[in-house]
Amino acid sequence: MSEEEIEELRRRRLLQLRRRLAEEQQQVQVQEQIEIQKQALLRRILTPDARSRLTNLKMVKPEFAQQLELQLIQLAQQGKINIPITDEQLKEILVRIQSGRRDLKIRRV
Repeated sequence: MSEEEIEELRRRRLLQLRRRLAEEQQQVQVQEQIEIQKQALLRRILTPDARSRLTNLKMVKPEFAQQLELQLIQLAQQGKINIPITDEQLKEILVRIQSGRRDLKIRRV
C-alpha cells in the first residue's frame, strides 16, 4: 500500500468515527428530552410525597419503578386515574401490584 492509500484509509476511518460520535450524541440528547418530558408529566400526575416515594423506589428497584412510571403516565393520559395521585393512593397501587406477584420459595430436601 502506498502512503496515499494509507492516508485515505485513515481519513475514511476518522470520518466514520466522527459520524458515529455525532449519532451517539444525538441519541443521548433525545433520551434526555424524553426523560425531561416524563418527569414533567409525573410532576403533574403525582403529589410531591408520591414523587418522593417513587424516587425512593427507583433507587431500590429501578426497572420496576420505570415500568410503574410509564403505566401511571399512560393511565393519566387515558383519563383512567384521578390526578394528582397522593402518596396513599400510590401505596395502594404498589400493594395491588405486589399482591399480584407470587413469591416462590425454594426448599431443599
